[in-house]
Amino acid sequence: MMHASPRAVVLVSGGMDSAVTLALARERGFDCFALSVAYGQRHSAELSAAAHNAHALGAIAHKTVAVDLRSIGGSALTAEIDVPEAGGPGIPITYVPARNTIMLSIALGWAEVLGAADLFCGVNAVDYSGYPDCRPAFIAAFERLARVATKAAVEGHELRVHAPLMAMGKADIVREGLRLGVDFAATVSCYQADAEGRACAHCDACRLRADGFRVAGVVDPTRYVV
Repeated sequence: MMHASPRAVVLVSGGMDSAVTLALARERGFDCFALSVAYGQRHSAELSAAAHNAHALGAIAHKTVAVDLRSIGGSALTAEIDVPEAGGPGIPITYVPARNTIMLSIALGWAEVLGAADLFCGVNAVDYSGYPDCRPAFIAAFERLARVATKAAVEGHELRVHAPLMAMGKADIVREGLRLGVDFAATVSCYQADAEGRACAHCDACRLRADGFRVAGVVDPTRYVV
């Protein structure tokens, strides 16, 4: 008798990390349901990339849910604040308050509807911008929350939150993506990409991405504005 593959909800942003995470979840045997969140980010290019990558990497379905985080602002990605082009101390202004908490909460809701026990997200705490909601402690805390806040958990179905890239540097993520057949040219990481998804080459996300390809010894396929 054939057994159905387990279902998972995978957060897909359009960037390289979430694309690799989706490919890893597929490799692990999950039927993947890709979820993107239109939270009021400055550009829609990453959402177009998310839809493309979800289809290309074998997701069963792809859903985009809208949440208006521009209404609270507080980030260079959701308010009229310049995106910094030089690193600095502390948590950068590109941090979006509560973003990953909200995204995982929506993913958790869809997982309950689908009967899925697994959530995947591409957060990383090695080569990253220092966001507090990209750390192992956050993922562990959200998993604990999921196990007390849901009907599924109360009825005995244990929920798991996977962050398979958490301890990987960007170069390792590049290598893993190439192994899995991820088309990095179709991903958008830049904080201020133009309408066509071309990157600025200066923001923190661009620097981390470029360093990953350089350290991995791989030609950077990123499309830049200049």
